[in-house]
Amino acid sequence: MRNSLDEKLVEAAISQAISRFPTGSGGAAAVYLADGRILTSVCFDSPNDKVDLCHETGAICEANRLNVPIVASVCVGRPSEDDPFVILTPCGVCQERLAKWGFDVEVAVPVPGSPHRWQAKSLRDIQPYYWRNAFE
Repeated sequence: MRNSLDEKLVEAAISQAISRFPTGSGGAAAVYLADGRILTSVCFDSPNDKVDLCHETGAICEANRLNVPIVASVCVGRPSEDDPFVILTPCGVCQERLAKWGFDVEVAVPVPGSPHRWQAKSLRDIQPYYWRNAFE
């Protein structure tokens, strides 16, 4: 079973963010596994900012533990509880982590000029000059 990035996945990330950070700023991530399950996670906040982890990291680690590929990922955040959620493109480190499952993994990226809306792009689309391409 292959799930594509859709509103259900975006809503799962938003619900997780609201549940974990009901007041103030916060965010979360959600991923679809190849078997259709959704995993969600939030950042790891530490008193030492150098060891913080991205919102996606927990779900990525859980997918790896389950040995089930990730096929789609979304990350959302908001500056305060009064602000709408914005779509956060995965950082370079999370792109590296997601690439474990290939360049066809879909990720949400914000629509240009409208960061509250999303569009699905493959890792291949958002990183056409990815370093591993030299070895394929």
